[in-house]
Amino acid sequence: MNRLSDELMASDSAIGIRQTVNGKRLFIVAGEISGDTHASNLMREIVEQAPGTCFKGLGGPLMRKVAGEGVEDWLESAAVLGLVEVLARYSYFKKRMDDCLAAVTEEKPDAVILVDYPGFNLRLAKAIRDRDIDTRLLYYISPQVWAWKKGRIKQMAKMLDLMICIFPFEKPLYEKSGLRTVFAGHPMVDRVQTLRRPWQREPGLVGWFPGSRLNEVKRLFPVMMQAAQVIRRSVPGARFAVSAANAALASEMRAMADAAGMPEAIAWIETGTVYDLMQRAETGAVASGTATLEAACFGLPYALVYKVAGATYLAAKVVVRIKFIGIINVLAGREVVPELVQHLCSPERLAAAMVQMLTQPETRAALQQDLASVVATLGEGGAYARAARAVLAALA
Repeated sequence: MNRLSDELMASDSAIGIRQTVNGKRLFIVAGEISGDTHASNLMREIVEQAPGTCFKGLGGPLMRKVAGEGVEDWLESAAVLGLVEVLARYSYFKKRMDDCLAAVTEEKPDAVILVDYPGFNLRLAKAIRDRDIDTRLLYYISPQVWAWKKGRIKQMAKMLDLMICIFPFEKPLYEKSGLRTVFAGHPMVDRVQTLRRPWQREPGLVGWFPGSRLNEVKRLFPVMMQAAQVIRRSVPGARFAVSAANAALASEMRAMADAAGMPEAIAWIETGTVYDLMQRAETGAVASGTATLEAACFGLPYALVYKVAGATYLAAKVVVRIKFIGIINVLAGREVVPELVQHLCSPERLAAAMVQMLTQPETRAALQQDLASVVATLGEGGAYARAARAVLAALA
């Protein structure tokens, strides 16, 4: 090995990526915790398949472990929810947009990979195209435009060179608009395989999953506590456990149980056991979101629960164009999982759904069979490796 090669390898080991003179240069952007997870795993697979690849961009700590200092950790500032919050930080996001454009213009990467985070990433894609920067634009994990703004798909088709999606029904939607699309499979399949345990479900155990945000918990946990009282009238031996996403939410739930005069509910609260509880419980109720897909992958017979502020719900009804809010039902095209949404999310209705599953084994079995059929459409695993192959094929 000559001196130049020695210097290159020494420099590369310092940033955690093996680089070669002919390695691909990729600029990657993720702006949320989930995006950091997905992007970092994609990056690892790309490096595994093409060891000379190097990365720059914006992301989080997991991405920095792969790319080193080339990726800036901006998650704390980037993970802003809500229109008002984003507008209040307009100048910050404009500067980051300008920084990205300057970096892409200067670096001329082989491709820009945009990972979810559509509010920022779709604007960045448009700006890159408007400036006629010579690079490929690849998008990993489709924004859910099919739910709220299908017309945007045609705009995306004009900007992007490749969409890598994680739900099978997304592929024909994008291809219809002329956008080359690859269905890579859902990463959840791989994750669940590593977390699965050889446990039997505990008869009579109801699992409550009120969400990972305080507002969700405040709206749903009281309903769950009241539902438990109703359930016990029909199923005296029923037991309950609630999964708290973190210690802070566990503390909030203990205070809520105390205020509701239900000290027994304090004993239900578990922290950091969400995946264990999904495999132990005989049935449960899961807040709308990623957890509903996780529950399905674990085969938990559950009902989806969703409750938001009245104004937010009415606004969503105007914008959202799909019949169901649960991704399992969206994938199935019918109501596989009961959806208890807004006024339907009452203690009485929730209790009725749980009692039915607790007392009717055939209902639980049928739901589990339906869940398994839907989950099977998400692929057999290897989603990140398949996505990495799609990225490298697009650069060939």
